[in-house]
Amino acid sequence: MNPAIDQFIAKQKQWKDELAALRQIVVDCGLNEELKWRQPCYSYNGTNLIILGGFKDFCVISFFKGVLLNDEHGILKKQGENTQSARVIPFTNVQQIIELEPIIKSYIYESIEAEKLGLKVEFTDNKNINLVEELVGVLNQNPSLKQAFEALTPGRKRAYNMFFEAAKQSKTRLARIEKYIPRIMQGKGMNDCVCGLSKRMPNCDGSHKSLGLTV
Repeated sequence: MNPAIDQFIAKQKQWKDELAALRQIVVDCGLNEELKWRQPCYSYNGTNLIILGGFKDFCVISFFKGVLLNDEHGILKKQGENTQSARVIPFTNVQQIIELEPIIKSYIYESIEAEKLGLKVEFTDNKNINLVEELVGVLNQNPSLKQAFEALTPGRKRAYNMFFEAAKQSKTRLARIEKYIPRIMQGKGMNDCVCGLSKRMPNCDGSHKSLGLTV
């Protein structure tokens, strides 16, 4: 188990026991454990499969490619009408988790098998932009970021998506997304000025470099 997740759970004021129970179930299935986007995240061969999260009224175990699962028990939920790939199982107490443990594990193993088989989610157009799946996963786990991204102009969205998609490996795509989250939250495009020094607003002209600034 990752010590960073120990610390994360220990600091939780809500859903501490529930998140600990979900964590144990996921770890038992052999996935790699990391702290990403300030949440416990679990991957197989470098690809993110599951993330845990807590909200005001419930906590969840979220499957990045949950739409690929059979869900014979009908417990997977769609978070937001525009969510295409991710599916979650919400919980409000530990007993619910204990009762569903065998089913949760079967869904986790099914996710692993889907990854081994190389199954992909077929995304429909999002205002003519097919967002890279890592970006979709991050946006679905961060409502504030999703709102900020959706507020960007189509051109800015397209530029970000093309840049993220150009990376060959999933971990590189995720690293790029993480790096540009502050810009997106500010409503800025990839090449927009964020220091306020540019003479070609809104574009960056490199003025920040003369002052030794990095943006």
